[in-house]
Amino acid sequence: MFETMRWLPGEECLELLDQTKLPVEISYIKCSDYRAVASAIKCLAVRGAPAIGAAAAYGLVLAAGRAGANTKEEILALVEAAARELAATRPTAVNLNWALTRLTKKAHDADTGDPVVLRGLLLEEAHAVFREDASGNRRIGEYGQGFIPQNGRVLTHCNAGALATAGYGTALGVIRAARDAGKNVSVYADETRPLLQGARLTTLELLQENIPVTLITDNMAGFLMAKGMVDLVIVGADRIASNGDVANKIGTYGLAVIAKAHNIPFYVAAPFSTVDLSLQAGDEIPIEERDHTEVTHHGGRLLAPVGVKVWNPAFDVTPHHLVTAIITDRGVVRPPYHENLKKTI
Repeated sequence: MFETMRWLPGEECLELLDQTKLPVEISYIKCSDYRAVASAIKCLAVRGAPAIGAAAAYGLVLAAGRAGANTKEEILALVEAAARELAATRPTAVNLNWALTRLTKKAHDADTGDPVVLRGLLLEEAHAVFREDASGNRRIGEYGQGFIPQNGRVLTHCNAGALATAGYGTALGVIRAARDAGKNVSVYADETRPLLQGARLTTLELLQENIPVTLITDNMAGFLMAKGMVDLVIVGADRIASNGDVANKIGTYGLAVIAKAHNIPFYVAAPFSTVDLSLQAGDEIPIEERDHTEVTHHGGRLLAPVGVKVWNPAFDVTPHHLVTAIITDRGVVRPPYHENLKKTI
């Protein structure tokens, strides 16, 4: 599996896999400045809530290393300015702000005024964010694989795999863990309009892992369930409110409604850093709206009439009553979520 990102110590820069070019081309974007990281997050070259959190953490390391910062106060000013700019790139995914807050606090709490030492501390913290996500994903897999039966048929949406994280994946991590436990698991992957993360990325990951996968268009899921071809649905998340409402890639809500109608369990797999206990419910989650050309065009080719109005929210919110369980790196959380998520802290 490709590396989503990698820090190059000799060059003191971050390389990000350009996921906009997958599966046709494998190329990396070299980021020597935090603004390059911000641009990569904004254009979805790096994507997935855990992955953009880790990338942003490294972005603050780059900000701290800018020339001309010779005191702690100057470095803090650079880090805080960069954090504001990075936070504005993707407003829905809470992991982004979580990672930025963590590194900013590290900078403030550092008992040193040496710019080299301070930057080194931030780099260590960014590495920790990256490592913890990868190991946490494996725990998610261990906790979640028990929900997949032998010969289980799983439907998933968008891409919540290694490409969306520091490695292994959340929803796909559960599937990988089930396979590793000896289960004969197979997957249906929604194409996930408008940017086809399911078609381009999820199928690529599963094919590389030799896990059987069948690609479907988004509007086939209901008929698939009606035909009795799905045992469970597993998706990732970009933000989870304290009552268990889940923001995830647009189309997730519809899947949850259909799954409920067919008595099919609907699971959400995400690290606990995706849980935002400051929000009481999903209607408080900011929903990113993206450029209309993502809907009207594909591969640079116009697909819709010029001048047509477009609504392009990147995410929707699935109400907690449609979620069977939330699988985190701290364990499985079941309803009532407003009580049990707080107990998981």
